[in-house]
Amino acid sequence: MSRPSVFGSPLFLGFDHLEQMLDRVQKNADGYPPYNIEQLGQARLRITLAVAGFSMDDLAITQEDNQLVIRGRQRDESEGRVFLHRGIAARQFQRAFVLAEGIEVEGAFLDNGLLHIDLMRPMPEVRVRNIPIARATTGAPQRLRPVPRED
Repeated sequence: MSRPSVFGSPLFLGFDHLEQMLDRVQKNADGYPPYNIEQLGQARLRITLAVAGFSMDDLAITQEDNQLVIRGRQRDESEGRVFLHRGIAARQFQRAFVLAEGIEVEGAFLDNGLLHIDLMRPMPEVRVRNIPIARATTGAPQRLRPVPRED
């Protein structure tokens, strides 16, 4: 049985991409690796993932459309080793974050088993535009001429 669509109403036209994003987020509900999202300033964010045991060569970060995808794959170096207890996970992972329109990835760095990814949300410039009001005329409707922008 499929779940009812959040945007199933005919009044929500063109919102199918939002439903697809929600589905992607729901599929990515695995808790590994743990992460933090921190606000560094009004327009800056940092995602921090706990990736102990992963080297820079084991990690990959890609931006696929509006999705930030972090993948980790460790090489199996346990050959010839005998573990009495193995509690440190050596599994691969994929963690994805849906980015809002305009968010840019500034960079990433690995420090003491923590992968930090810095994001920037450019502040939109305030645009004010005056809209002229034309007098109504009798007869055929007139088309408004575009008003030159004041930049």
